[in-house]
Amino acid sequence: MKSGYEHMETVRNGKEKNSWIAPYVAQYRWRFIAVIALGTCAALCAVLLLFTSGFLISKSALRPENILMVYVPIVGVRAFGIFRAVFRYIERLAGHDAVLRVLADQRVKLYRILEPQALFLRSRMQTGDVLGALADDVERLQDIYLRTVFPAVTALVMYGAAVIAFGSVDLGFAVWMGLYMLFLVAVLPAISLKVTWKWRVRLKKENSRLYTRLTDGVLGLGDWLASGRAAEFVQQQEEAEEQVDAVRRKLRRWTRWRDLMAQCVIGLMVLTVTLWAGNAASVGQLPAVMIAAFVLVLFPLTETLLPVGDAVEHLPQYRESLDRLKQLEGKADLPGQSGANDVDGTGDSISAVKNGNVMAGQTSESLPAASDIPDRRIRLRIPPKLRADMEINRVSYRYASDDTYAVQEVSLHLPQGKRLAILGRSGGGKSTLLKLIQGALLPSAGKVLINDLPVQTLGESVTDVIAVLNQSPHLFDTTVANNLRIGRPHATEEEIRQVAAQVGLSGLIESLPQGYDTPMLETGLRFSGGERQRIALARVLLRETPVVIFDEPTVGLDPVTERELMRTILDNLQGKTMIWVTHHLIGAEQMDELIFMENGKIAMQGSHGQLLAGEERYRRLIELDRPGWSDLQTVEGKLPTAASR
Repeated sequence: MKSGYEHMETVRNGKEKNSWIAPYVAQYRWRFIAVIALGTCAALCAVLLLFTSGFLISKSALRPENILMVYVPIVGVRAFGIFRAVFRYIERLAGHDAVLRVLADQRVKLYRILEPQALFLRSRMQTGDVLGALADDVERLQDIYLRTVFPAVTALVMYGAAVIAFGSVDLGFAVWMGLYMLFLVAVLPAISLKVTWKWRVRLKKENSRLYTRLTDGVLGLGDWLASGRAAEFVQQQEEAEEQVDAVRRKLRRWTRWRDLMAQCVIGLMVLTVTLWAGNAASVGQLPAVMIAAFVLVLFPLTETLLPVGDAVEHLPQYRESLDRLKQLEGKADLPGQSGANDVDGTGDSISAVKNGNVMAGQTSESLPAASDIPDRRIRLRIPPKLRADMEINRVSYRYASDDTYAVQEVSLHLPQGKRLAILGRSGGGKSTLLKLIQGALLPSAGKVLINDLPVQTLGESVTDVIAVLNQSPHLFDTTVANNLRIGRPHATEEEIRQVAAQVGLSGLIESLPQGYDTPMLETGLRFSGGERQRIALARVLLRETPVVIFDEPTVGLDPVTERELMRTILDNLQGKTMIWVTHHLIGAEQMDELIFMENGKIAMQGSHGQLLAGEERYRRLIELDRPGWSDLQTVEGKLPTAASR
C-alpha cells in the first residue's frame, strides 16, 4: 500500500503508468482488439472490392463467350461490397460502444477527484480550468481511440499485408510500394507532427484561456455592466477569439499542403503501378486483365493509410489534456489530501492510525490496528454532532516561495462551542487563514489540528466537521425543498419544515404558490438577500456539523436585516464553534474572542471587554463602525471622559 507521499513520489519519478489510458486499455482490450479486427476486415473488403471490380471490368471488355466466365468476379463484387458496409457498421458500433464505456468510467473518475477536493482545487485553480477539464479534456480522450489508435493500428496491419501481397508477385515492386506507403504512414505524419506540435499546443492553451476568461466575465457580468465597460469586455473576448482563429487558419493551411503532398505521392504510386503492370503484361508475367485490378487497389489501400497523418497531428492536444487531468489528479493526491485518488485508499489517514491519533468521539480501542486494515479504500470519518476541539499552532503560509507570508505565526485555541470573530482589512490574511482551517491549503509551517489530528488527514471527511456560510450562497434553479436538502440529501419533509421554522422562513415558504415545491428560479431570484442567507443558514443547520464558518454572510444587507440574521444565527447555533469573518464589529459583544489580522499576523486579540479596556485603537474602530457610540458610553459611565483620561 502507498501513502499519499509515496504516490506523489511515484508520479513525479514517472514510474507509474498513465492512469487515464493504460488501465482502460487493459480493461477493455478484447473490445479494442475486436474493433481493430473489424476495421481491418472492412478495409480488406474495400481493397478486394476494387481489385475484383478492376478484374471484372477488364475481363468483361474482352467480351467472354459465356457469362459463367465472369460469374465468380460478379459474385465477389457483390459480396465484398455488402460485407464492406456490414463490417464498417459493426466496427463503428463496437468502437463507439467501447469508447463510451471508457468515457463513462473516466468521467466518474474525474468527479471522484474533484468532488472531495472542491475546496482545495478551488483555492489553487481557476473555475475555467476545472470547467475545461470537465467539458473538453475528458471528451478529448475518446478521440485517442476513435481517431488515433484504431485507424493507426488498422493502417499498420494493412501496410504489412499489402507489402506481403505485392512481394508474392514481384519483390522489387513490393520494395517500391513499401517505400511509397511508408512515406504516407510514417514519414509524412512525422513531418506533420513536427510542424503542427507548437500550433496544436498553443491552440489548446488559447482555448483554455477562452474558457477561463469567459467564465470570469460571465460571473462578473454585473460589474462590467455597472462600470459601463460591457463593450470593452466584448471587444476583449472577440480579440481573444481572433487569436484562436488565426492559429486554426495556420493549421488548416498546413493540412491543405499535407493533403497535396499525399495526393502527389498517390499519383506517383498510380503511375508506378501502371508502368510496372503494363511492362509485366507485355512480357507475359502478368495477365493484361490484372492491370486495372492492381491500379484500382491503390485507392482503398491509401484511403486506409491517409488517416494516420491526421491522427498523429492530434497528439499535442491529447498530451495537453492528459497533462491537465494528471495535474488535477496530482493536486488531489498532495500529502494530506487523502481519499479521492489514493490508489490504495489508505493515504495519510492510516498513517494517523499508526501514529495513535484518534478521531472525535472515538477511542483508540475502537479503531482497528494498522495490521488489521485490509488493502482497500478506507474512509476515516468524524461523526457529526460530536466535539471538534481545534488547535492552530504557529501556522504560517505563503503562496510562493518568494512571496511574503499571507499568514505568519498565528496560534489560536478553539475548544468546542467557542465563538471567534476574525477582523481586519482586505488582504490581511483572513481568507487564507480560513482555507488553512478547512484544510484547503497546507501550512508552510505549523499545524491545524482537530482533536489532535491534522486537518489535512481528514480528506473529504472535513465537511462532516466544518460547514461554511459565505456572503453569496448559490441557490439552484429547483424547488425550495431541494435547495434546503443540499445540506442533507435524505432529510425528511418534517426536518425541512422544522429547519425552515428555525431560521424564520416557514411562513414565507408556506405562502408561496406551491409551498416547499415552489421553483426557486435561477440563482434564487424569488428571494431577497436576507432570505437567501436564511436558506443557506438552514442548509448549515441540516448539516449538523460541530464547527460553522461565517465568511462575511451579512455583506450587502441593510442594518435591520443584518441584525435579524445575526440574532437568528446566534440563537440557533448554541454549543457550536463559530468562526465569524467580518469587516465590521456588529455582534462583537457576543463573541468569546476577537482577533485583528494585519499583514498575516494577529495585531490585537482578546474579548470585547478586554479590548475595550486596553486598546485605544479598538475603541476608535468601534466609534468608526458605530458613530455616536463613545458619547453614549460616556454618558452611561462605561467609558472615561477625555479629561479624566
